[in-house]
Amino acid sequence: MTAQETSMPSPSAGPQEAPVAARVPERVVAAARRFGLVVLLIALLPVFAALNPAFATYGNSMIVLQSVAVVGVVALGVTVSMTTGGFDLSAGACVGFVVMVTALTMVRFNLTGGTAIAVGLAAGLVVAAVNVLLTVVAKVPDLVATLGTMFLFQGLALIVTSGQSVSAGMTVAGAPAPGRYTEGFVWLGGGTVASVPVPVVVFAVLAAAVYVFLNHTRWGRALYAIGGNAEAARLAGVRVARYRALAYAISGLCAALGGILLSARLGRGDVGAGDPYLLQSVAAALIGFAVLGANRPNALGTVVGALFIGVLINGLTMLNAPYYTQTFVQGALLVGALVLSYTGRRERSDR
Repeated sequence: MTAQETSMPSPSAGPQEAPVAARVPERVVAAARRFGLVVLLIALLPVFAALNPAFATYGNSMIVLQSVAVVGVVALGVTVSMTTGGFDLSAGACVGFVVMVTALTMVRFNLTGGTAIAVGLAAGLVVAAVNVLLTVVAKVPDLVATLGTMFLFQGLALIVTSGQSVSAGMTVAGAPAPGRYTEGFVWLGGGTVASVPVPVVVFAVLAAAVYVFLNHTRWGRALYAIGGNAEAARLAGVRVARYRALAYAISGLCAALGGILLSARLGRGDVGAGDPYLLQSVAAALIGFAVLGANRPNALGTVVGALFIGVLINGLTMLNAPYYTQTFVQGALLVGALVLSYTGRRERSDR
């Protein structure tokens, strides 16, 4: 064999090396999609701490967690509604409605905090029942139906309170209101358990419960099956209508629980108190799509999404960033998360 023959490269060497080199950027992009949001969240912590040392204190961390607790509780309910392919746009209105109902129960009718909690949860189920009636029974598209429910209960909250805030000492029929917020009820919004705020504890417990429900029970798997292909799920024996009703019932209860925690924290019923929670809860749930490459509604992603929003908003506030930039930042986060999620999903479907 000649020297020229021995120096010639193997014909198969080039084609084998090229795909390996081509796969490296693909793996980097895939890793960025899978872990990018988590890495960015972790990276933000030392940045904000360096710019303002008060950010890294235990007290501020509890403030961040408490600020995202109500958002996270509501977002977990929205997440469950999304598993079936639905979308609960009435969540924010439900929060506001429950705030007003619980305030009326204690202040106007002088009933106990326990009664107010029961009435608040019942109000959340009423909102869910209207959503189920429209989406499951009347077959109205989810976005249109829940949008109508949102306006309905926003208006109802104003009607039952005559458009006024509800607080102790308010005038009712020319006389002071007989009741006030009970200490036990207020503890739900401002109390602590082992120095951890009660809303944070409730959020953590609910997040764990929703995670187990969606990932480790047959009901959760049925919800995901309906969201993937409702007709195939029906042919497999899944009672689609009942599970869709269940998803909206859970969403309504979560929104009601968020409203109870918010009412306890405010100590009064403010008109429009629940309005900001629609955007924030939806943003947290949709940002969760991109966490760890899940590309579907999931409890863990929603928790990370809520924390991401809370950390970013708190950090910007401590840096004296203008308040009107917060909505823009939330929108930018949502757009980025959706791009990561849906481009990854489309690439997998093209393979």
